[in-house]
Amino acid sequence: MGQTEGMEPISLDARARELLERAAATSSGRAAESMHGGHEHALRQTLLALTAGTGLAEHESPGEATLLVLRGHVRLSSGDASWEGRPGDLLTIPDARHALDAVEDSAVLLTVVKRP
Repeated sequence: MGQTEGMEPISLDARARELLERAAATSSGRAAESMHGGHEHALRQTLLALTAGTGLAEHESPGEATLLVLRGHVRLSSGDASWEGRPGDLLTIPDARHALDAVEDSAVLLTVVKRP
């Protein structure tokens, strides 16, 4: 069986390492790259790298979403609730305003399915 275009495997570990290096070189301490989909697709996966002490301010989610922690330690918060995530943890993003903070240099895979 031959490979189909667009079906090549992606090393999330290698990409996370590269993005963390890029994030460290920015004033915002963040870097992101679309892994799959995009604004024209219902399913979107984005690799985010955040240096320690940086994060994403409180915002809405455009649809159902999960966060897979690949490296580091993050804190997802919504209102008075918060959840800690470490490598291998899958966090379900609440359907409410939420924020993400990097407790240490971190890389996460954000998966979002846009609402119709």
